[in-house]
Amino acid sequence: MASRIFPEDLMELRGISPSLSFSRARESGICLACRSAKLLCGKPSCPVLLKAQVFTRLQERLTSPQILGNSPPSAFVGRFGYPKVNVGPMVPPIRGETSILDSPERWLKLSFDEVIEYRSLLIRGKERLEVHEAKDPHGLLEKLQISLLSSRPISSELLLKKVPLPVLTVNEEAPPFGPSASLLKYEFQPSTTDHRVEKAYYDDDQKAADAVVRLYEDGLPVSRIQKAFSVGMFGLGKNRKLVPTRWSITAVDSNLSLHLIDRLKEYPTIDEFRVFEKDHLHNRYMVMLIPALYSFEWIEAWFPNTAWNMGGPYPEVMGDYEPYGGRTTYAAPGGCYYSVRLATAEYLVGQRRQATVLALREIYPGYILPLGVWTVREAVRAAMNSSPKLFDNFEDAFSYVLSRFQIGRERWVKASTILKQMLYQKKMTDYS
Repeated sequence: MASRIFPEDLMELRGISPSLSFSRARESGICLACRSAKLLCGKPSCPVLLKAQVFTRLQERLTSPQILGNSPPSAFVGRFGYPKVNVGPMVPPIRGETSILDSPERWLKLSFDEVIEYRSLLIRGKERLEVHEAKDPHGLLEKLQISLLSSRPISSELLLKKVPLPVLTVNEEAPPFGPSASLLKYEFQPSTTDHRVEKAYYDDDQKAADAVVRLYEDGLPVSRIQKAFSVGMFGLGKNRKLVPTRWSITAVDSNLSLHLIDRLKEYPTIDEFRVFEKDHLHNRYMVMLIPALYSFEWIEAWFPNTAWNMGGPYPEVMGDYEPYGGRTTYAAPGGCYYSVRLATAEYLVGQRRQATVLALREIYPGYILPLGVWTVREAVRAAMNSSPKLFDNFEDAFSYVLSRFQIGRERWVKASTILKQMLYQKKMTDYS
């Protein structure tokens, strides 16, 4: 019987090694002068040592190009070189119940270090494929698709061309993942089939967007829908294609939120101002619901010495807005916009109400590496599941939001369409 290893055994991955590779450039002059002792970058902990701590024990395990372990199951589709991209399974060199390694819905209570540790275990084999091969999958792609039908971890074998270097790959949309190398062979033993995914997979007369909504309404976690969507498992047979993982995450969040927004617009507005909040991984989230027809705005404030504001002396603020009629362009903040739109739309549909949604986020220096938009989706979901503070008027609600943030009123108002509307646009009733 396979033994369980989570979460205590993962804490062994915290040694230090001098011979590691990294996927993000760092300012070598600062690092050389600091050597982790002075924290000259301004971060509360050294990102170089954090990555070293994660990979030392993993490096000890990676002595062979053959990787044996239980995949969650998991796969990754790259975007560089599109329409010919790197595709492959992700397998940890461990046995047991590994599904948590690729289940963002279960990570809300994990620390920053624990998320990095979990994700670093996933070793990626890769092979270059044309995205349109999903029309007629065979070889590696067919195996990947069949593996993602499994509802439980699957016993897997990767044979790589070389022993992979311990490199952590990070980006804003997708969760981090660990080492990778070109793939020679991938084999696995199927587990219990999830018949919800199986039905969508074999239905090549159903549009991909419809399959995504059906699976969501059947209770499949968003992260699992995104994985299957990425490897081309849904849609009309002639239209199926691979979708880079970071694009698939945003596409699923966007499509599901649009579906929910169409539903919530049929409901009456809320009767009072509601404010929700959540602190998570050195981020603070505040969501204000305003008793008015649906519109949505998401604004982020990245403080100095955070992942996307390393050199700036002041917080950088960015956001975007959509009116009742929706938007036709890609949101400026990227994938997190659509993740928050989904989380807030879920709440409103559950309440059978509509509202104007103003969602705000401050990112503090402890957020030293991007972990993916799952952090935003799950944190805002948690906020919306908490008891809101209720207010009779906008000024009281906004004053409370400001009391919970470090950035002042003027900066938020300057960045926000909704705040300008609430503060400066007079309603017809004001003249009666």
